[in-house]
Amino acid sequence: MTSTSSENRAFRAADLGTLVVMAWSGEAPGGDMPYLLAYTLGDGAEGPEGSIKAVEALLESNDLPIGGDLVDGAARPSLPVSLLVEAGHAVVSMPGFNAQCTPPPEWLEAVAERGFAYFVFTSRPWPEAEPGKPIEPEALAVFAGADETLNAAAHIVLPARSLRG
Repeated sequence: MTSTSSENRAFRAADLGTLVVMAWSGEAPGGDMPYLLAYTLGDGAEGPEGSIKAVEALLESNDLPIGGDLVDGAARPSLPVSLLVEAGHAVVSMPGFNAQCTPPPEWLEAVAERGFAYFVFTSRPWPEAEPGKPIEPEALAVFAGADETLNAAAHIVLPARSLRG
């Protein structure tokens, strides 16, 4: 009998560093698309490389493929990732990660129209994009649209839920 072992990376929250979620909307067929981007600043206990590995382990432990196929949250009701939109805030939750952001009004309108947001959770650090620090739209477009960012990310269509049902 032969057995193979696969590397099983342990998820350690301290290695994630500061995780940030930001919301924006952009033109797409059918109207504006609401996007969410989650990333680390790379300031975890083990530095940027440790943060990358920790985010990868977090995504893998939640069955989210990195750089792979788009995950449709509406088609997978058991998906451990959820999006709550309430009182002008967006809250993304999954085992090992909870984050809240205050999206711009146009994002709220787009998510209300579509009923979902396109969530990109990348393991690529973005240390320049600190919470509370303004980010130029051009810098966001360069980072969020870069192959290095997208190939290091899980891509999820997240149904938007509210407390009202």
